[in-house]
Amino acid sequence: FNARITDSPSHRELDMLLSTGEQVSIALLSMALQAIGQPARSMTGAQVGIVTEAHHARARILSINPERIVRSLNSGEVVVVAGFQGVSNAADLEITTLGRGGSDTSAVALAAALKADYCEIYTDVPGILTTDPRLVPEAQQMSEITCDEMLELASLGAKVLHPRAVEIARNYGMPIVVRSSWTDEPGTWVRPKAIAPRPLENMEIARPVDGVELDTDQAKVALLRVPDRPGIAATLFGEISGQQLPVDLIIQSIHEGNTNDIAFTVRQGLLPRAEAVAAAILPMLVGEVSAEGITAQGITAQGITAQGITAQGEVLSDSQIAKVSISGAGMIGRPGVAAQMFQSLADAGVNIQMISTSEVKVSCVVEMAQSDRAITALCQTFGVTSSSVTTSAADLDAAIAMPPVRGVALDRNQAQLAIRRIPDQPGMAARVFMLLAEHQISVDMIIQSQRCRVVNGVSTRDIAFTVAQADAERAREVLGAVTATLGDCEVGVNGAIAKVSVVGAGMIDQSGVAARMFQALADHQINIQMIATSEIKISCLVDEDQAVEALKVIHTAFELEGSQRIQVPA
Repeated sequence: FNARITDSPSHRELDMLLSTGEQVSIALLSMALQAIGQPARSMTGAQVGIVTEAHHARARILSINPERIVRSLNSGEVVVVAGFQGVSNAADLEITTLGRGGSDTSAVALAAALKADYCEIYTDVPGILTTDPRLVPEAQQMSEITCDEMLELASLGAKVLHPRAVEIARNYGMPIVVRSSWTDEPGTWVRPKAIAPRPLENMEIARPVDGVELDTDQAKVALLRVPDRPGIAATLFGEISGQQLPVDLIIQSIHEGNTNDIAFTVRQGLLPRAEAVAAAILPMLVGEVSAEGITAQGITAQGITAQGITAQGEVLSDSQIAKVSISGAGMIGRPGVAAQMFQSLADAGVNIQMISTSEVKVSCVVEMAQSDRAITALCQTFGVTSSSVTTSAADLDAAIAMPPVRGVALDRNQAQLAIRRIPDQPGMAARVFMLLAEHQISVDMIIQSQRCRVVNGVSTRDIAFTVAQADAERAREVLGAVTATLGDCEVGVNGAIAKVSVVGAGMIDQSGVAARMFQALADHQINIQMIATSEIKISCLVDEDQAVEALKVIHTAFELEGSQRIQVPA
């Protein structure tokens, strides 16, 4: 009805209007319960004590006071609460709505406030599936999944649960079970790790980072100028898997001409074997390249033909590195957390060699000699204490018992940006991503090339990253102003890409997961444009027109299909 009055209603008045739908529903349901003899009471978000920010249409929950609900429950009443809404504060009493996923978020938040045993979410699907059944009809229901895995899948586009609801469940140790509204099937359990109790204040705006980690048991191997064609990553990591070498981070940067760089990290004790595998396989990977090198032709971001690029393979290794990481579910949907990390490292004079990002963790590889300085700076910046990375025998056994991959996700709402020839010095990444954060542009994958080039006497590297397609042109305009002051930099955009990812806590410290994913793509001549990994996720950028095929072949490769087809609403 509002469209008949105005094309641009204020967010405040829209919140007033939209909140009435839930209020009608809760009153009718309470009446129905009363009619069959069950005492019931309907309550709005304000009446159950949901206090939010004063941001209309996208408010985050600040706190919940469940005393009124508890009184009604103790008197034998069923309490029917209007989800999706709250009130800004006791003084203004402004009605606010929580935005997309607000009903799930309200339910989990109330369960946490009431210290419930678990929170049930009823929906139009039987549970959480291994992938989108509209694209892969053989997708199967999972019996359980961890909160960290669900956060990754939800943020990659799985629509059953909103990331904000999973974030609260993770932070407050609240199990969730997702079930169908139409059957009595058991559904899917989303299980959090055991955590210490935390207050209900600042429920959704607590500090975004709750941990800083240092891992000194790291070594890096990089293969430079390998051919940019399907099968290269599959061949390399197939050999690594054959040698039973667990890999931590994997980075494949944007291509230059017809070649690419691939880098990975392993535990220090495995470096000699990893170096030997890389050195042995390099001649096969660059078999098309003569001993003198060949001349390749490529197109730069500005459309200028670059000639004379020598495609000569090379293996580099470094045992004097460490990985520093920040983690926290509060990073989801908050531009600037990674930029804040990069700025903190830059201020401490720490240069970043590799970057890995996920929804709940950002990791940087730095020089070992700078690791203590890096950790001190990050702890001061985010106000948390640090811990060394250790994997207990119990945690390792638990990971091994899990399937290496729980699910496969496809995100077709991505665009790739590449900054070529940015100076390789502390502060450059911070400058770029802080500028994007200031313009409220969220960044997903971030890749820094391993290849270093000297331009006009200055060492430079390339940085590539992905943003939502709707933000791509704005990001290019924002970065154009800063790159113009950095010499020979240029910014390119590629919107014809998609991101396909596998997620699974069982891949921790297991070899062969990446190799299987890359081989599935290679077998179908699907070229990988970028690779980024975290402990429980591997993501690849592929051509947009091969995206659905990539999803299907990876889903099949990990044997996630079943004979039963699950019907879901269109």
